[in-house]
Amino acid sequence: MAPLRQEADAGAAGLDPRALDRLDLHFAQQVDEGRLPGFLVAVAREGRVAHLTVRGRRDVAAGLPVAADTLWRIYSMTKPVTSVAVLMLAEEGRLSLDAPVDRYLPVFAEPRVYVEGFADDVITRPASEPVLVRQLMTHTAGLTFGFYHAHPVDELYRAAGLQSSVRPGAGLAETVDLYASLPLQFEPGTQWNYSVASNVLGRLVEVVSGQPLDVFCAERIFGPLGMTDTGFHVTDDQAGRLAELYGETEQGGIEPVPGLPLRGRPRFLSGSGGLVSSAYDVHRFAELLRRRGELDGVRLLRPATVDLMTRNHLPGGADLRSFGSRPAHDEPGNDGVGFGLGVSVVTDPSRTQAPSGLGTYGWSGAATTTFWVDPGRDLTVQFMTQVRPKSSHTVHRDLKRLVHEAVTD
Repeated sequence: MAPLRQEADAGAAGLDPRALDRLDLHFAQQVDEGRLPGFLVAVAREGRVAHLTVRGRRDVAAGLPVAADTLWRIYSMTKPVTSVAVLMLAEEGRLSLDAPVDRYLPVFAEPRVYVEGFADDVITRPASEPVLVRQLMTHTAGLTFGFYHAHPVDELYRAAGLQSSVRPGAGLAETVDLYASLPLQFEPGTQWNYSVASNVLGRLVEVVSGQPLDVFCAERIFGPLGMTDTGFHVTDDQAGRLAELYGETEQGGIEPVPGLPLRGRPRFLSGSGGLVSSAYDVHRFAELLRRRGELDGVRLLRPATVDLMTRNHLPGGADLRSFGSRPAHDEPGNDGVGFGLGVSVVTDPSRTQAPSGLGTYGWSGAATTTFWVDPGRDLTVQFMTQVRPKSSHTVHRDLKRLVHEAVTD
């Protein structure tokens, strides 16, 4: 266990201390107003943390403060980790990104695509092409989430018990088999739809490597990188540092809500959203990507592989809004943002909702956590809290604006 520490002077790192004070004050006010329980924000230049702030409580009722070593449910920030695992296996020649998924998971043979109808009266047809591994990584495979309520296939997911991506009590293998039994929302490769695809990738890692997902990640990623606080559950020694999870109320406040079952190894090892981590560990993972696959003498991926991961793979340079499965993704925040292999990628800074550098990549989690790497400015940012919003939160947009204002060179 190692807490994140500030390593460089903000001014010397090309950051305006007064602008950083405004950033801290902005989110501290949200804590004071009861909209956030607490937060951690870290900004690094050239790999060195030049700004680190903690505020508020990790457990409001118990009065426990946020600390640099607090543990956080990072939810969908798990997806880039799963993508790294797949890319490691691809580099080793054990799988191909352009292979049909059914080469490794036979349950995905002969996929069918939704045509029309609802509930028990759905009409489907055979897909014209197989689902490819690459399409799972880019969320263009035709899979979906049950909680969207935007398409009849979403309803089929809910009817199958997949409201929260997993049928209660099921494991990863059983859950992925269930996904494969349901129709695709669209022809593979023809649209972008954020989905359960990273859970399928997690199962792919298990089958190809011969190891459970948690074991593979611990032995091949977390251990080598010194990410000792990252995993699919917390130990007894770690449990006291885990932040409480909150949900946004209708009135804009927060209240405790159930979170991931982190006490004890979960039956369902979610490659989409199952990880808990610390700010130090998230920084280590972001540094691995910023340094193009190597950190402190440990190389997990070739530079060319990280370059492949962090460039836009949507056809014709499309962004998430134009290529998205509507109406779920028809929103201004998706303008100017494409998608790589498990991360979003800024393709047109002039169209993004918040200031962003060209090629900036990263991803966020359901509890309002986020990280990004801006290669052009050698900038790495993370924000940690534990609030599942009911409405459209402005935290990430505000954070990007405030960080942008702080960069002086």
